[in-house]
Amino acid sequence: MSVLNQKTVKQTIKINGVGLHSGKKVELKIKPAEPNTGIIFKRTDLKNNNYVVPGVYNVSSASFCTTISNENGVSISTIEHLMAALYGKGIDNALIEINNSEVPILDGSAKNFVDEINKVGITISKTPIKIIKIEKKVDLKDGSKTISIEPSKISLDIDFEIKYENPLIGTQRNLIKVYEADLEDIYNSRTFCLFEDIEKLKKMNLAKGGSLENAVVVKDSEILNKEGLRNKKEFVNHKILDCIGDLYLSGYKIIGSIKCSQGGHKLTNQLLRKVFQDNNNFSIVEIKEKNIPHSFINKNFLKSIA
Repeated sequence: MSVLNQKTVKQTIKINGVGLHSGKKVELKIKPAEPNTGIIFKRTDLKNNNYVVPGVYNVSSASFCTTISNENGVSISTIEHLMAALYGKGIDNALIEINNSEVPILDGSAKNFVDEINKVGITISKTPIKIIKIEKKVDLKDGSKTISIEPSKISLDIDFEIKYENPLIGTQRNLIKVYEADLEDIYNSRTFCLFEDIEKLKKMNLAKGGSLENAVVVKDSEILNKEGLRNKKEFVNHKILDCIGDLYLSGYKIIGSIKCSQGGHKLTNQLLRKVFQDNNNFSIVEIKEKNIPHSFINKNFLKSIA
């Protein structure tokens, strides 16, 4: 059976935690789903109109996290780390049941989601995957923030740069070939903030569940977390993690080359919307193993089924 066929988790995954911004306790379940289901969220604390699809046009807010909503105003926030884990592990179909309005932050990265997927394993269907192939360059600029996507032969490349006045963070840049690289450092990179911004977030009624257990906090030239950084480029790597998760709101894996400077959730979503405004910008292709190079196959996925 082809590893380029659609995949889901072998059995239900249960995860408990707190929401980063809401501070509320939440239980989340990742359940197997049939081919061509896609990723679907279900709010189990609500009886009606409780399904929410993580689509490009369902993003209702992209400030500090990615929030999706359905036509009835039912929302789920901070979905980006989970979505990145599903993308990276090759999960095409899953039902995500959640009993609150925010995905648990866990340790601030995608590590726990990935670990749980690895534990239960992956089921491969007989249905080929579909991908989005970028056909024309599309770019956006918002002040000093820029992002672009252009055609690539067989890969998803993300070239990301961040610039902070903070002396410890400064300017960081990394290029990741998503389907070829070992994504461990990306999965493990945690959300971060400046110490001086914490009070601002609190006043905005955000980060109620934030702590040194789920975020890297930087004060001047010091990291307040006792364990320090998990990798040398953890700050920019976390931005790449967010980018991967936000790209999955397209519904499929993408073949293209992304370059971003100082962007975030909002800019990535705006880019995808611009791409889908014109059918000439992209094509949706059904992939069969006989017509695509093996370099497309994420070696992390191969490890998970070995």
